[in-house]
Amino acid sequence: MREEVLKNLAIILPSLDPDYKFEGVINGLVEAGFSHIVMVDDGSDENHKEPFQKARKNSNCTLLVHEVNKGKGRALKDAFSYVHENLPEVKGVITIDGDGQHLLEDIIRCGEVMLEKKDQVILGSRNFNQEGVPPRSVAGNKFTANMFKILFGIKITDTQTGLRAIPSKYLKLFSQIEGERFEYETNMLLVMKREGISFYEQEITTVYDPDDYSSHYNAVKDSARVGKIMLKFLVAGSGFKYILSSLLGVVVDNVLFYLLCFNFGVSHQVVIQPISTFLSSVVNFTVNKVWVFEEKDTKNLGPEILKYYGIFIPRTAISILSTYLAIDQLNVETAGLGTVLKMVIDIVLFIVVYFLQKKFVFIKKKEE
Repeated sequence: MREEVLKNLAIILPSLDPDYKFEGVINGLVEAGFSHIVMVDDGSDENHKEPFQKARKNSNCTLLVHEVNKGKGRALKDAFSYVHENLPEVKGVITIDGDGQHLLEDIIRCGEVMLEKKDQVILGSRNFNQEGVPPRSVAGNKFTANMFKILFGIKITDTQTGLRAIPSKYLKLFSQIEGERFEYETNMLLVMKREGISFYEQEITTVYDPDDYSSHYNAVKDSARVGKIMLKFLVAGSGFKYILSSLLGVVVDNVLFYLLCFNFGVSHQVVIQPISTFLSSVVNFTVNKVWVFEEKDTKNLGPEILKYYGIFIPRTAISILSTYLAIDQLNVETAGLGTVLKMVIDIVLFIVVYFLQKKFVFIKKKEE
């Protein structure tokens, strides 16, 4: 398998103003026997051109040059495009950093796992709990990892790893992903989620030299770019539209609930709530189907309605029972307070319902 990696996978190595460690990385790759090594000089100044010139003398090394600094994201995308267009024989690429953080054996192992799993992207996952890891790296990674899990349902250990093994079939798509700098690698993971591309985390050695640690990552500017990318995906995704759809349903439900309680009394809540909730569900089902999940095929309307109300009915029963118990135990007598209690309970339930609808009700069929 090692020989297959060396022959059939291309190394992609973007770098800006490389130091002495760059030459050691290149020499290690060449001595190991990699057939294709694509370097990107991302606008390095004249004092840092020599490492690239030395490396390009190797017949298996190719150098792409940006006359000015364009960012790591642009460097990776240009390299992806180059491999896609000029090296059709390779089965994938392995992206690495030129600062020696990625050990040769870890690079090869990630390539081997990619060839084994074929359609998965392999992410080299570092251990951020060990001693010696820079605090900003720990804080930044844990923050984005938590955001990935909370906002997008992506469970990932190392969101910022530069060691990634990518099958060739994804290079064209990945070369078109938005993002020019460090935010690109975050955006790649989000696009993978959207496109249904799975990943596998391969544990790698965490290498940091506390006496010689440097990075072109700007904590403020690049974090802001990452946040912008995540916000854009959240707004554009079905999750945000589901929130808006749910808010509409909440408005319809609770306005009707309040009006009926006001006219007939909050003591009739057990009868009133099913009426208001059912009418709001008709609105919610229609908006979710057409707008949130963009599932406009009417052929499956009957089964969708059955599945929707298969979730809706027990959810409503829980809501009604919980609201009744809250009103009864707190001796609530006003329509306003009764409505507030109901809203609090419904907010707790709506997150669970979203994932159930997405997974079991409104399932978009992939085009043949």
